[in-house]
Amino acid sequence: MEQRELGATGIKVSRIILGCGNFGGIGSAPEFFGQGESEAEAVALLDAAWDSGITTLDTADAYGGGRSEAYIGRWLAKQSSRVRDNVVVATKLHHSVEGDPTDFGLAPERVARCIDESRERLGLERIPLYLTHQPDPSTPIDATLSELARQVERGAVGAVGASNIGAEELRMALAASRQIGLDEYAWIQNSYSLLDRGDEREMLPLCRTEDLGYTPFGPLAGGWLSGKYTAVGDYPAGSRMTLRPEPYNDLENRSTFTTLERFKELADAHAVSMATLAFAWLLANPQVSAVVVGPRRPEHLQPAIDALELELSADAVSQLDALFSGEAGDA
Repeated sequence: MEQRELGATGIKVSRIILGCGNFGGIGSAPEFFGQGESEAEAVALLDAAWDSGITTLDTADAYGGGRSEAYIGRWLAKQSSRVRDNVVVATKLHHSVEGDPTDFGLAPERVARCIDESRERLGLERIPLYLTHQPDPSTPIDATLSELARQVERGAVGAVGASNIGAEELRMALAASRQIGLDEYAWIQNSYSLLDRGDEREMLPLCRTEDLGYTPFGPLAGGWLSGKYTAVGDYPAGSRMTLRPEPYNDLENRSTFTTLERFKELADAHAVSMATLAFAWLLANPQVSAVVVGPRRPEHLQPAIDALELELSADAVSQLDALFSGEAGDA
């Protein structure tokens, strides 16, 4: 699988990144800790990803209440040195691993503690890629950045990025880094898809100007771009719309369903699935370093793998842009 350097980090990532947010839970939500993929199911996904050429794994300390990192750590411990030496792990901090509503954020002492706890769960001396999971208004950004820089200097983490961040917050973080002479955020990981294009207004232009990498998550908008949701009938059991529908409730309208019907026609014209076409649109964007894909089963990886072979023409990209132009949301 093609690899691409992540911004100016000097670290190469596979164009498809395995998102491990459902390992042992559903994201960072305490009410779902212990649910999601079992360890055996997570191992099957990790094996399938590696066999497909995926070398980059994306997790967070709070995913599944620490289970996601622990599953990955135990999987890595059983692999050959060839696998361990080539897998690039990205993890994040902000939410509580224990579900403690008082234990969250990016305070320096918490950053230090969470990094060491993640290293232990993952079984890694050094975490290659480390992200703030979301901004923390209660902690001065220069305090967070100073601690992250200290962790980079001591060799606990490699490059540092930011997730779920707005353009203005990123500008403030970059300015603070430069003012105190620290390494800057090197890449951004935000939600971005044909149905969530808010980052096109400010974030993507800013990343281009600042030479930052960009690794979007939510490429199928919670399954909407896969064709699993229709205007008639109930949503599939276990789908995002039955478990955590809140981020996608605004898509439940006639306009979205009409757009998706046309999208299916375009996918059929390319002789691919709707999911593959959605992935291919992202991969065709030169600013997209890699795409974070969160399959629930090994076979769910195939549409993303197929997208690597689908080269969309400029006209095809423009046609998709125009089709979804009325669906763009906020960053």
